[in-house]
Amino acid sequence: MKADITPQEYESFKSFLQDACGILLGDNKQYLVKSRLRRIMEEHNLSTLTELMEGIKRSGRRSLREVVIDAMTTNETLWFRDNHPFRILQERLLPEFADRKSSQSLRIWSAASSTGQEPYSVAMIIEEYRRQRPGKLRDVKITATDISKSVLEVARRGEYEMIAIGRGLSPERQKQFFAPTMNGSWQIKPNIKNMVEFRELNLLERYMLGKFDIVLCRNVLIYFSAELKKDILTRIHATLNPGGYLILGASESLSGLPHLYEMVHCSPGIIYRKK
Repeated sequence: MKADITPQEYESFKSFLQDACGILLGDNKQYLVKSRLRRIMEEHNLSTLTELMEGIKRSGRRSLREVVIDAMTTNETLWFRDNHPFRILQERLLPEFADRKSSQSLRIWSAASSTGQEPYSVAMIIEEYRRQRPGKLRDVKITATDISKSVLEVARRGEYEMIAIGRGLSPERQKQFFAPTMNGSWQIKPNIKNMVEFRELNLLERYMLGKFDIVLCRNVLIYFSAELKKDILTRIHATLNPGGYLILGASESLSGLPHLYEMVHCSPGIIYRKK
């Protein structure tokens, strides 16, 4: 990007991004836009944000729209992020569903799953629980979604560099659930990988994913307006089975929907049960 972003260009791009994927950029985030879009601008020989927006609008440039959204929505992630949601899953929710459901089935949705660390972490917790209680939760399916094609490709491969493996994953779990590859990376083992299905999904769009017992929608709603948050949480509620649970991020809270969710204190952490 050769030129500075004008106020008019920034407002136009903010509107585009919010309409496209719900992200609400704050004021004075021009530096973030420039840093994330610089490579795309260079590859397409574009000098200004106006030229980029014109390129996105032109027919046949859907791929440009997708890579811009990818660049603006891709975030860092790590294994077992924040830890306590996984303790709640292991110590409270898995035993509850194992005892509650005679079919021993469990359906989980990991929304905004990025490069796969969250749903694979959930799968590891489930595998550990199964080993402790053989015969329980035999039928488990995790649906993991994200808006970004590029991060979904990484997640589906299930292969990670050592620097990514080291972010939140214990040596014991690395040894137990990953295998080294010839090129120095680590491949997640089939029993964990096969538990997760990855799908492209925009949380702003209508979706038909089926019904779930647990939904993790963590560290994504903070980027949306209050109105969009309410809309997304209402639609998530519709996907939950009776008595199902919603888990949000550590810095996120649910307000304005007391008729849909009941707050459950877990010490530490809070989750929400469908009413």
